Amino acid sequence: MHIHILGICGTFMGGLAALARVAGHKVTGCDTGVYPPMSDQLRALGIELIEGFGADQLALKPDMFVIGNIVSRVHLNDGTPKFPLMEAILSAGLPYTSGPQWLSEHVLAGRHVLAVAGTHGKTTTTAMLSWILEDTGRTPGFLVGGVPLNFGVSARLGSASSPGLRPLFVIEADEYDTAFFDKRSKFVHYRPRTAVLNNLEFDHADIFPDLAAIERQFHHLVRTVPGIDVSDNANAGRINSGRVIVNGLEEALTRVLHQGCWSEVRSFGSTVCDFTAAGSPSAFDVLQKGESVAHVEWTLSGVHNQLNALAAIAAAEHVGVPPADAARALGRFQNVRRRMEVRGTVARTTGDTTPITVYDDFAHHPTAIRTTLDGLRTQLNAKSKNHSNPHRILAVFEPRSNTMKLGAMKSQLPWSLESADLAFCHSAGLDWDATAALTPLGNRAVVSNQLDELIATIVAAALPGDHIVCMSNGGFGGVHGKLLSKLTQSIS
Repeated sequence: MHIHILGICGTFMGGLAALARVAGHKVTGCDTGVYPPMSDQLRALGIELIEGFGADQLALKPDMFVIGNIVSRVHLNDGTPKFPLMEAILSAGLPYTSGPQWLSEHVLAGRHVLAVAGTHGKTTTTAMLSWILEDTGRTPGFLVGGVPLNFGVSARLGSASSPGLRPLFVIEADEYDTAFFDKRSKFVHYRPRTAVLNNLEFDHADIFPDLAAIERQFHHLVRTVPGIDVSDNANAGRINSGRVIVNGLEEALTRVLHQGCWSEVRSFGSTVCDFTAAGSPSAFDVLQKGESVAHVEWTLSGVHNQLNALAAIAAAEHVGVPPADAARALGRFQNVRRRMEVRGTVARTTGDTTPITVYDDFAHHPTAIRTTLDGLRTQLNAKSKNHSNPHRILAVFEPRSNTMKLGAMKSQLPWSLESADLAFCHSAGLDWDATAALTPLGNRAVVSNQLDELIATIVAAALPGDHIVCMSNGGFGGVHGKLLSKLTQSIS
């Protein structure tokens, strides 16, 4: 079929477009500010991209319009629709559907879907699980909300078959709403046989009134997982049963399961769980029901990544991967772009030549900011022989998500930045006072609504050996490249 995708340059919709094209469909799409890297990836697949949402695109006459959740029925101040193409589709009575619905019907049907849900760590855990299955010879399909470095692409169809199983497909299961006409969470459409509930906190204040509303959506996901197969054939039972993998440290997830669960449950995290860890986050034993079954040594840091690994190992075990094999695969895991990705280093040629390192990280929720910085602090402390880390952490962030822009979590920011020696906040576009919110940090915090001014302040403060972590869920005005350029100029 020919599908035309509205909002094609988003990570999810761009991945969907790539899957559809590889599956043999004709794909076109539109967006505003058609931008790389997604635009380059799509054009390389022969997908025509159109700037804007003009009603003239009806002339393409696709079989189906696939609607991204960027599209709404909003009208501008002059009364004209913000998305005239959508209004034209509705007026003409043409067929349309959401991205998750199309994906469910045309890609996921007939596959063993492994869905990774949670407020934090979805992208990383989805990439880990995909790599474990790949490294152990299962050739899974996947759709990840980022680019796993082991694969270099965010989505692929994978093998049409898997030994003794339905074809495997790993998907990042987002709780954000599906479309303007379907306010259920995206993950309700995926019908997983293996569901990972990684963690759960309040987020998305623009669509959820409270944590209980998000818990309700997570329970909708749990309701879609198959029950336990009581077949006499043990292998068939394993293949056909559904499994819910839950973080045992999360009270909110306990409440979700108490609403009802009909599937096999495997837990991870706490000492009484099925899968636990013993050792540092960079080198640890995996315990299954208290017995050591695997050992992980890798380049990642942070307790959050250790928990992500346990979730991925438990999910892979459901489709026949022994934990020891999964752990060896994680030793070759290269993480995801924009997850503590080193964007460059700058060092003096004389005097103290210890380099300044600039990182790019997607963290934007206070808990994610804290775990990212805590992980780096632990890693730096481990490298210090006397455990008095000489290197400083400079946290650079912008409250860009809808939740952060609303100020719903501003009181948590000082807590989230405790591991940083200095914090630099880009406050452009906020309706709340970031300076007041960061007052508990005293002179450790700098706020500016001008990015160039903030960069100049960071460069003036930076010392050899500093680690500058830039955190945002957007492009952040190219802050990484600008910082590296200005730092190079300052020491040349």
